[in-house]
Amino acid sequence: MDTNYLENNYLTLVGKVTGEKKFSHEIYGERFYIFNLSIPRLSGNADIIPITVSERLIKEDTLQEGKKLLIKGQFRSYNSYENEKNRLILTVFAKDVMEVEEEEEESDNDIVRKDVITNEVVLIGYICKKPIYRQTPFGREISDLLLAVNRAYNKSDYIPCIAWGRNARFCQNLEVGSQVKVVGRVQSRTYEKKHEDGSVETRVAYEVSIGSLEVIEEKDNENELGIENQEAV
Repeated sequence: MDTNYLENNYLTLVGKVTGEKKFSHEIYGERFYIFNLSIPRLSGNADIIPITVSERLIKEDTLQEGKKLLIKGQFRSYNSYENEKNRLILTVFAKDVMEVEEEEEESDNDIVRKDVITNEVVLIGYICKKPIYRQTPFGREISDLLLAVNRAYNKSDYIPCIAWGRNARFCQNLEVGSQVKVVGRVQSRTYEKKHEDGSVETRVAYEVSIGSLEVIEEKDNENELGIENQEAV
């Protein structure tokens, strides 16, 4: 059964440790830590993603600043209650951690560092909120989705996803309850939160930037849903 849940939600990230690890929580004597992983983008920027890891998976020097790691795990969410308000907190739950050596290749008798960007997440879940379609002032099309991904012990992770362009146009017509498979990357972005007293707080949001999306149809509903929804976007 556990294998099925792993198939619903799995990711692979390669990046460098940034900042210091912090104690997160303890369950049945097992201590968990949280740290940030910096994952480069093709644009030259980087996504800073929080990773939660058990002490069983790391050595004393594993989480040193600048250490390059390969993380395999799941994108998870939990609720945090702050000032009598509910807030969705997202983190990558690591199931495997490996140290990665910097790759080098020879080119014209020179040694050149070879960096391969790895940031992929696969989710299979249900649309639990009507997608919000919008256009930016520059005409870029965007759809925001909230995906409920089942986990063991009757739990679910609620993962914000964002689609662009043609994908966004497709997503705006998805109905609540539709089951979809999403392949994309985990990204971070900053935004400003305005409070009632007029103060502004800079926060970081985490979400899945959708690369491809496919509607999964139940066999009993194939004739009703039609062929169009079977196509990957």
